[in-house]
Amino acid sequence: MTTRHQFDQALAELSGKITQLGNIVQGRISLAMESMLQQNLEKANDVIVGDIEVNDLQADIEEQCMLLIATQQPFARDLRKIVAGFKISISLERIGDLAADVAKSTLRIGDTQLIKPLIDLPRMAELVRTMIDKGIKACIDEDDAAAREMAKMDDKVDHLHNQIFRELLLLMIENPKTITQATHLMFTSRFFERMGDYCTNIAEEVVYLVNGNRTDLNE
Repeated sequence: MTTRHQFDQALAELSGKITQLGNIVQGRISLAMESMLQQNLEKANDVIVGDIEVNDLQADIEEQCMLLIATQQPFARDLRKIVAGFKISISLERIGDLAADVAKSTLRIGDTQLIKPLIDLPRMAELVRTMIDKGIKACIDEDDAAAREMAKMDDKVDHLHNQIFRELLLLMIENPKTITQATHLMFTSRFFERMGDYCTNIAEEVVYLVNGNRTDLNE
C-alpha cells in the first residue's frame, strides 16, 4: 500500500468521524427540543449526560488531526482538509454544549405550564439541524456554493430569535408572573441562535478548504 493511499484512507476516516459527530449532535438537538416541548425531564437529562459522547468523539478527531499533521506533514489542500476538519469538529462540539444548555432550560422550567405554545423554537432547531447536515455534506463534497447558502439559513435563525425575543418581552410586560419562564425561553432561543453562528463557522471552514481564503459569512 502506497503512502499516499494510506494518507487518503486516513482522511476518509477523519471525514467519517466528523460525519458521525454531526449526526450525534443533530440527534442531541432533536432530543433537547423534544424534552422542552414534552416537558420530559428524563429526555433532558439524557441530552446532558450524552454530551460526554460528543466531547469524547471531538477529542478523538482532534488527536487524529494532530497525528496526521505530525506524521504526514501535509501541505496545501491536504493541510487545509485537516485544519478545516479539526475546526469543524470544535464547532460541532460547541453546538452539542448548547443542546445541553437547551436541556437544562427544560429542567429549570420543569412541569410548570408553558406560557405560550412553542412554535418558533422548533423551527430554529430544525433549521440548525439542516445547516449541520448541509455543512458536513458541503465539506465532504468540497462544495463552496452550498456552504455559502448556509449564511442565508442563519439569517432565518436570527429572524426567528428576534421574533421570539419581542414576543416574550411583550408577555413579560403584560404579565410579570411570566418573567421567570420567559427568561428561560429567551435563553433557549439565544442558544439556538448561537448554534446557527457555529454552523456559519462550519461553512467558513468549507470555503477555506475549497479556495484557501478566510471569509466572514456572519457579516
